[in-house]
Amino acid sequence: MNVDWEASTYDRVSHIQAEWARAVLDRLPLNGDETVLDAGCGSGRVTAMLLERLPHGHVVAVDAAPSMVEHARKALGDRATVILSDLTELELDEPVDAAFSNAVFHWIMDHERLFQRLHAALKPGGRLIAQYGGQGNVENFHDAARLVGAEPPFAEYLGEWHGAWNFTSADYAREKLEAAGFTDVETWLEPAPMIPEEPREFIRVVCLRQYLESLPDDLKDRYVDAVADRLGNPLELDYVRLNVDARRPA
Repeated sequence: MNVDWEASTYDRVSHIQAEWARAVLDRLPLNGDETVLDAGCGSGRVTAMLLERLPHGHVVAVDAAPSMVEHARKALGDRATVILSDLTELELDEPVDAAFSNAVFHWIMDHERLFQRLHAALKPGGRLIAQYGGQGNVENFHDAARLVGAEPPFAEYLGEWHGAWNFTSADYAREKLEAAGFTDVETWLEPAPMIPEEPREFIRVVCLRQYLESLPDDLKDRYVDAVADRLGNPLELDYVRLNVDARRPA
């Protein structure tokens, strides 16, 4: 399922993604003059944080969602080259010095192909630093969403649908990265539970995006409310992040 995003709302509510990104960026050493790939740039909010670390460099920002690319282009102007592309089909005119990604890879089913394309996008010696949803990510949340989806009037549309995410183990990620040609591979899981500042809007735009695509318009708000009620107050999301540090051999 290839579902577009509500880019402006995502940009407003994605405080935790920006928090995670800051810590991930701290793991990427930069001189400030490199060209860096932002693999899954979203609305451009995190891309702007990356640009702050590249006063004499450049960012190639890529995303598969048209609304995200449009928002990022308006937000970033000529400070970044923003490309509409699926990461598994990524082709760059020139290889980049490093690649960064935050909260993206779990939306991609084919990690084998993903890591092959990222390896090809890097110069020899270039590093890939990333973080995304790993094994156990928002498991309790999706259990609640599925339980609500199995009840009328939602069951007619959601009863047989179980989601399209790729939350993998650290061992799986390491295996696929090494198979793609990466070396010096480190992968590890990190629990990161959080309570969104705008709980209902956050789960509507971020967590329930694909569920809502299967529902008729007159049931979408009712479904979001029912899931929020099932989760209770405060609405805590049981995030688990998978960290990646790898290098294309020199």
